[in-house]
Amino acid sequence: MTDLATRPELQLEQHRAELTGYCYRMLGSAFEAEDAVQETLLRAWKSLDRFEGRSALRSWLYRIATNVCLDMLDGRARRARPMEISEQVHADVSLPEPVAETTWIEPVPDGLVLPANADPADLAVARETIRLAFVAALQHLPARQRATLILCEVLRWKASEVAELLDTSVASVNSSLQRARATVAALDIDAGGSSPEVDESQRELLARYVDAFERYDMDSLVALLHEDATLSMPPYAMWLRGHADIRGWMLGTGFECRGSRLVVVAANGLPAAGQYRPSGPGGSFEPWALQVLETSGGRITALNAFLDVDRLFPLFGLPDRLDA
Repeated sequence: MTDLATRPELQLEQHRAELTGYCYRMLGSAFEAEDAVQETLLRAWKSLDRFEGRSALRSWLYRIATNVCLDMLDGRARRARPMEISEQVHADVSLPEPVAETTWIEPVPDGLVLPANADPADLAVARETIRLAFVAALQHLPARQRATLILCEVLRWKASEVAELLDTSVASVNSSLQRARATVAALDIDAGGSSPEVDESQRELLARYVDAFERYDMDSLVALLHEDATLSMPPYAMWLRGHADIRGWMLGTGFECRGSRLVVVAANGLPAAGQYRPSGPGGSFEPWALQVLETSGGRITALNAFLDVDRLFPLFGLPDRLDA
């Protein structure tokens, strides 16, 4: 009797991380990706008696996951980043009304989507392709093109394997892949991109950022930014660019962040931290934002502050309060 027959739940569960990474790239949301994978494993469990090993278990799971994602994407507007759907603003702007969470690309914990025992080369590709910029670019593709690009370019499937999974021809897969590549290339997502690995220099940069932010030393903080760095704050449809406006925002509307503490985490293959503001009872610190930093050339190119902390902090294993 095979392991699949005796312990099927273990065989299915071992694919959870890579399936979550696949669904995250397809959907742009960690929460929707988890839902999609749960539905995938449930469908697989219910269909085990009809799975006769005619294809590899992994391929079969990806077929199910693809169908789940295509169903979820059917008729839905794409998720995006503030820089894609709103105008640049300046430091003196007032906060607009928040926009529904389904509008935004959301961050994902590295541990949720990066397999623990992956080959280093595969892990580097996985990190690179969960970057916020790359995931946002994927959302510009029609759903089946998106699946084709991820399967071929990220997971290195052969065109014949993708054709079988999508019930189409190899010629159709190659044509779809060509169009998808052209669309992503036109978006120029590598401009201002990040290293695919959080190396020692990035860890040092993050440490300097945490120190400057906690001291609220804007001279030191701005010195870490690229001259064209951006600041965005989903769920608000607004963003700022450049040293002057970011500094002005931090010392103006954002001044209540002074005295914050940051707890380092890992998100989207990038340096990140949970931000707690000193606003709680008894001088405690309450969740305010999950900050994800994009970097290039030893400088920070984007500060992404995700404010949906009620959902994001538990996802990242962050406490609901820090003591004074």
